[in-house]
Amino acid sequence: MVELLAPAGNIESLDAAIGEGADAVYLGLKSFNARMRTSNFAWNQFEAAVESLHKKQKKVYVTVNTVCEERETERLYRFLSYLNEVGPDGLIVQDYAIMRMAQEFFPNLELHASTQMNVESASAVKLLQGCGVKRMVLARELGLEEIKKIKTETGADLEVFVHGALCVSESGLCLFSSFLGGKSANRGMCTQACRRFYTAEVPGGVRQGYYFSPCDLELIEKIPDLIEAGVDSFKIEGRMKSAEYVGSVVSAYRYVIDHYKEDKKGAIAAGKRMLASDFARSKTSYWYGFKSLEDGVNNAASAILNPDQAGGTGIYLGKISATKAAPRELVEAIVENMSDDVPLEQKHIQMALLKGGSYDPDPGDSIRLHKKDDTGRVSHKVHSVEVQDNGERWIDIPSGFSIGDEVYLLQIKAGSKRYNRVLPNDLGRYRKQPKDERLPVLDVTPVAGKELAYFPEGIYAQVSSVQDVFAVQGLKPVRLILEYNSETAYDLLNHKTVLPFSKKQIYISLDPFCSAAQEDKLKEELDRLIEDGYMNFVANNIAHLQMLKGTKTNIIAGPYLYTFNRWAVSWLENQNVGAFIMPYENSRRNLEATWEQNVRARVLVPVFAYPALFRMRFKLPSDYDFTYFEDKENSVFKVNSTADGSFVMPEEPFAITDKTDFITSSGFKRLLIDFSKTKVSRSQIKAITTSMLKGQPLPGVSRFNWKDGFYSPQQMEEYRLSNERAAERKVAAAQKAGKPARGGYSKPNRGGSGKRR
Repeated sequence: MVELLAPAGNIESLDAAIGEGADAVYLGLKSFNARMRTSNFAWNQFEAAVESLHKKQKKVYVTVNTVCEERETERLYRFLSYLNEVGPDGLIVQDYAIMRMAQEFFPNLELHASTQMNVESASAVKLLQGCGVKRMVLARELGLEEIKKIKTETGADLEVFVHGALCVSESGLCLFSSFLGGKSANRGMCTQACRRFYTAEVPGGVRQGYYFSPCDLELIEKIPDLIEAGVDSFKIEGRMKSAEYVGSVVSAYRYVIDHYKEDKKGAIAAGKRMLASDFARSKTSYWYGFKSLEDGVNNAASAILNPDQAGGTGIYLGKISATKAAPRELVEAIVENMSDDVPLEQKHIQMALLKGGSYDPDPGDSIRLHKKDDTGRVSHKVHSVEVQDNGERWIDIPSGFSIGDEVYLLQIKAGSKRYNRVLPNDLGRYRKQPKDERLPVLDVTPVAGKELAYFPEGIYAQVSSVQDVFAVQGLKPVRLILEYNSETAYDLLNHKTVLPFSKKQIYISLDPFCSAAQEDKLKEELDRLIEDGYMNFVANNIAHLQMLKGTKTNIIAGPYLYTFNRWAVSWLENQNVGAFIMPYENSRRNLEATWEQNVRARVLVPVFAYPALFRMRFKLPSDYDFTYFEDKENSVFKVNSTADGSFVMPEEPFAITDKTDFITSSGFKRLLIDFSKTKVSRSQIKAITTSMLKGQPLPGVSRFNWKDGFYSPQQMEEYRLSNERAAERKVAAAQKAGKPARGGYSKPNRGGSGKRR
């Protein structure tokens, strides 16, 4: 029997999901999950949920679907030990470290590969099956025939998203939010750069729009086909949505699943009527319905993108034009009826006047508030509408929002219901928490003898075209990394060009998106390349590891096989990976923490790159007639649309070329100059070479996360408390000395999400 899997971002959504017939829910706790901006579950709530749901013969899956830094691995180990004790039905994971720890310490934990792990082929599924992963949450960029192929060739337990918000970038490969200010999508901190309003340079002037804000997925019409294709679980996105939204969507899909056999057309029609109150963005079936891979690449953009569609969710209600204090009795009544898990800031209530919309919200309607600077989005249920004599309608909203912030309608009152509570009223007996356990020491394997003879010290250059192979000779690289794309594949396979590097000096870098429609062709081409003498490959998808298994090749883990800690490194070592390219998002501190001095010979460190911020599995529409665009902060980006998909990159490159002496003296003696997706010029090579020789920073570049690392709310709080304690000590010392005290709060480096240079 197929499973209907619903999101539970809080207790109310859990009640709605189960009340409408979900077979299972997925939820996050306060750390290590990809929806850190939702309220999530406290320890006792989670323990109670597992017990209560199991009594109802329902399942609960926990999202542990982010990457973790080396300093967090002990906390991760304690978290896994706690989950092992509580006993959920599965863990949805992204970081290879979790698989490695589970294999060694927690074999009873059932692991599900998150969509963030970028699984879209039978090859990737087979590798994970061999490592004990029980379920695959497939990437959302797949069509029906690709899903059928994966099921037929692997027999794996497959989970597929059927409804909710989409990412414009290929699953697990978005770096945009992280590049803007360290708030990484791979860390659950995404600021949704895809939803922003951009200004583009077009022929004859400028044009504005929400160019990369995708429609929402709706596959209710495809449910019968997906059931026949062998999909095991239908997943609804929405851990940040209201309980009313969760309830209405679950009820619609429940009805179709239960009734399509007796009346397919009627069941689908009924399900769509149930979704009529879903006031999210316009809907798309995305990659479903295309006749071929080429058809999808050429036409999927028109199915998912609408630049005139606002980036917000729901029907536009207008902007806040005025605010005032809410009556005390209203605030007390609202707070009294709120769940315990509602964040404290949402319990501070004010009144607001909206202008610019076409609908007046009523009590019971669910709304979503968006701060104008994109720093926050909060869902809220309207409790009171105050109508003035002049006709103005004031509604209650959470504090923290102000004039100019936008408001959207998510759900009307008619869609709201009261559901039986899943959790018991008394949570006092649920007391399990992570314990103060020590993580056993793990050392990365040192290099033995001539094991890494193919991986010498020096400068490595990466390019995307055969023409640029010749252009980078001025860098005198010890190895060349050639991106494998439509153009370079044709040239290599047909021996069109005599390259100025030997085959032993060339690494072939494989694309991080490897779909079911592409894998057979890629495997055949890899076999031809190996037979032709190419022996060095950069793997960027776990499918590549499966394809290269058993071949006498040297496998380098690319930057998209994320290695932010030594446990992830160890898992990849066990897959026959010998060398590693540092992820673009990494920081100096975490790089050094992950790699001890005696193993740094295994690492290639990027010091210059135009990292792809979005990677999209389609060509952009023909009316996207621009290359450069900018955001409201005047940061400039460029987009490149090709036969292999579309790529958004920063106009300013990531560069730490002036730090190369420091990096090499620290033991990292292999440095990467990455010109992927860009044109190589002599002037650029000269500037990079000069920067490296003289230790001078290049002008107009980004340090990405190299200096400051990932944004961390916990670290920000530690900074704040530390500054407060320092200020208190200063005041106390001044008072003791009989002098007036002067002090204040000093803002740390990671206090915001602005652009860094």
